[in-house]
Amino acid sequence: MAFSSPISPSYSSHLSSKHVKANKTKFSTINKINSFPLIQRSPFLKVDFSSQWERGKSSKFSINAAVTSKEYSLDGALENTQLPKGDCWSVHKFGGTCVGTPERIGNVAEIITADQSERKLVVVSAMSKVTDMMYDLIYKAQSRDDSYITALDAVREKHKLAAVDLLDGDDLASFLSKLQDDVNNLKSMLRAIYIAGHATESFSDFVVGHGELWSAHLLSSAVRKNGVDCKWMDTREVLVVNPTSSNQVDPDYLMSEERLEKWYSKNPSKTIIATGFIATTPQNIPTTLKRDGSDFSAAIMGALLKAHQVTIWTDVDGVYSADPRKVSEAVILKTLSYQEAWEMSYFGANVLHPRTIVPVMQYDIPIVIKNIFNLSAPGTMICRSSGNEYEDGQKLESLVKGFATIDNVALVNVEGTGMAGVPGTASAIFSAVKDVGANVIMISQASSEHSVCFAVPEKEVKAVADVLESRFGQALSAGRLSQIAVIPNCSILAAVGQRMASTPGVSATLFTALAKANINIRAIAQGCTEYNITVVVKREDCVRALRAVHSKFYLSRTIIAVGIVGPGLIGGTLLDQLKDQTAVLKEKFNIDLRVMGITGTRTMLLSESGIDLSRWRQLLSVKGEMADMNKFVHHVRGNHFIPNTVMVDCTADSDVASHYFGWLHRGIHVVTPNKKANSGPLDQYLKLRALQRQSYTHYFYEATVGAGLPIISTLRGLLETGDKILRIEGIFSGTLSYIFNNFTGSRAFSQVVKEAKEAGYTEPDPRDDLSGTDVARKVIILARESGLELELSDIPVQSLVPEPLRSSASPEEFMQQLPQFDQQLAAQRQEAENTGEVLRYVGVVDVVSGKGTVELQKYSKEHPFAQLSGSDNIIAFTTERYAKQPLIVRGPGAGAEVTAGGVFSDILRLASYLGAPS
Repeated sequence: MAFSSPISPSYSSHLSSKHVKANKTKFSTINKINSFPLIQRSPFLKVDFSSQWERGKSSKFSINAAVTSKEYSLDGALENTQLPKGDCWSVHKFGGTCVGTPERIGNVAEIITADQSERKLVVVSAMSKVTDMMYDLIYKAQSRDDSYITALDAVREKHKLAAVDLLDGDDLASFLSKLQDDVNNLKSMLRAIYIAGHATESFSDFVVGHGELWSAHLLSSAVRKNGVDCKWMDTREVLVVNPTSSNQVDPDYLMSEERLEKWYSKNPSKTIIATGFIATTPQNIPTTLKRDGSDFSAAIMGALLKAHQVTIWTDVDGVYSADPRKVSEAVILKTLSYQEAWEMSYFGANVLHPRTIVPVMQYDIPIVIKNIFNLSAPGTMICRSSGNEYEDGQKLESLVKGFATIDNVALVNVEGTGMAGVPGTASAIFSAVKDVGANVIMISQASSEHSVCFAVPEKEVKAVADVLESRFGQALSAGRLSQIAVIPNCSILAAVGQRMASTPGVSATLFTALAKANINIRAIAQGCTEYNITVVVKREDCVRALRAVHSKFYLSRTIIAVGIVGPGLIGGTLLDQLKDQTAVLKEKFNIDLRVMGITGTRTMLLSESGIDLSRWRQLLSVKGEMADMNKFVHHVRGNHFIPNTVMVDCTADSDVASHYFGWLHRGIHVVTPNKKANSGPLDQYLKLRALQRQSYTHYFYEATVGAGLPIISTLRGLLETGDKILRIEGIFSGTLSYIFNNFTGSRAFSQVVKEAKEAGYTEPDPRDDLSGTDVARKVIILARESGLELELSDIPVQSLVPEPLRSSASPEEFMQQLPQFDQQLAAQRQEAENTGEVLRYVGVVDVVSGKGTVELQKYSKEHPFAQLSGSDNIIAFTTERYAKQPLIVRGPGAGAEVTAGGVFSDILRLASYLGAPS
């Protein structure tokens, strides 16, 4: 059995000399017959197998090589044209997606034709999916799966259809003939692999490389069809690489340069279409450039030609600041330094393989990433950093250029007191890891040398742990090492930026952003170059962490998942306010508030992407499900693409308030007008506040005291700036403010209460307002904010509900009987009027004496408390700074609109703390 397959002329040097000599006469005859340049014709490799292979016996086979010259002048003499180098050359690389269909190959040909560069070298990959198909052929053949034959026919058909679509005439006939010859040769070689049940690496590389040969041939023919003279290059004749032990190759630039000059002397052209991915060893054995080999090919060719630019054409607009599939606000980076691109690609960003950057760095050749499907996009330029931080007086880009992640890693922690000060411990650890072929992605060592931790791919961690336990078994038994621990299910997040170096605060900003998103960091590493900061987090937190840090550095939208508890009067009004402001917040303030869930006592509505607030009432009614608080909270917080979550409790329910501690503990922020948590049992309040202060989780409750008025924030501002609170006194109830502002002249108290109820100022049961309990809760909140540790029971409250009516069966019955008790309050009013005073229902916090009261008091008509109208609240702060003239806050203190507005304000304050621009 015999078959032939194309191979480079240079391969002959390692073959039997007698075979070469035997064929010299034949080639001389061929060259004399051809009076025109040969169409890109490869030499042939001939492998003869004895019939013993068919009988299953081992046998030797010989490889014969025949060398044909590629291009000759009419008299058969070589054209000795010197290869020009420098800025006249531009190098383009088109990946498999770019040449995936005949139409796309035609588009590539047009781009090449339109390039105004004096000289062009184009590196092309195999058509989309072809490389995988070729590897599958080898797998099937060595697995003795007969379907490799039909699979190869499918590969041939793919290229045949592309050629028929693209070419015509002699170009088409030439390609189809060459394609069929190659397929026949491959079938013979795959048959040999099928029989042997094994394929060597060089045989595999040889088979796989045909995808690039065919696409280069197709593209060169398409370019010629556009009227541009070009040649195509089998880069196995030019690129020489030395395989290394790490499944990589090192280019031999000197030998490659010599071969390139020799190739060009025979094939002078201003446009060259070259195969990517494939090369040869110094021993002329076919090989590949391994991962991202076509990009590497382009960079090497750019360096050999000293080109002015290497353009990598792909299917994205450029390099993003983060994976756009995980961070929708990721931006295209205009420029990257070589070092930044190197770092980002190492950590898995879709940029370039790190080795691609090396060849061009030494000649300062920029690499441009362009989108073949969006020619108007400027792309990203990778070049030497200019060092200019500002352009037109403004910062060019963020200190951190980009963020990248690596998933599915595990941490290995080797710990023990016996490691400290012992030379060679780290060497022994990583020597053992090397022995099992594991890839160490990141290393972190405590300065005390007490522990060393490092990250490896999760699929390799068991082998690493086993070899370490075996190698250090004696040290573990003796106690010199305390443990070798594996922490699975981790991800690595890297922040990369050349301007990070020597800039204070970058690490602090990064870690603060992670802390505010409630992300726990398992390990940290930062090189002395400061080009990257690497952290290890739980895999489940990786996307939230990525979004949190990207938002902080790029001021992209601060996205907050919102859960609304209690869609009643206040909650419903808040939802309507959110609906009206959502678009404005996104456009002007980069705040994206997504209501992921709404729950009442019986029904809840959940959404994966955010509820349509224009019809939330209808959706809650039609699509609502049975309320379940645990399920509700898990859903709202469960979207890993949203780093921050807030629960907004718009109820007055103590049971809902009891969840606050658990929510804060899980990293869920809380905003509420519900007074029950802060006025409840003192020990629970202190525990809640201690947790909130110790974490980066926020708890905002401005609306618990003054609805939309800044009462809590004013008090905190005074305390935080060193002022001392002496007394807080105020009218805290909008309902009671309205009643006593209108309880004048001859009007009966019951009549005014009835008006207030009909106007919607009171609770459904007016006794809830008249009892003074609500005011007492506000007083206890302010007392605790001022540092007093008081229980609600410590506050004496004067109730305005007559004793006999406190047990009335219904609000209606209460209102019917209230007029019977008007006389008592009428007498008090008359007494006040006789002395030029008015009645006001107030709450008082006397910080000096450590007491609080809620009662009806008299004030002169000149007093600010007597000047109120409507349902206004007023609070006076008497402090050491404001001793003579109290600091007064006044405004509407009741109503769904202002209370919901106060809650909304707290949500926006939370967004500001989480990174939104203020």
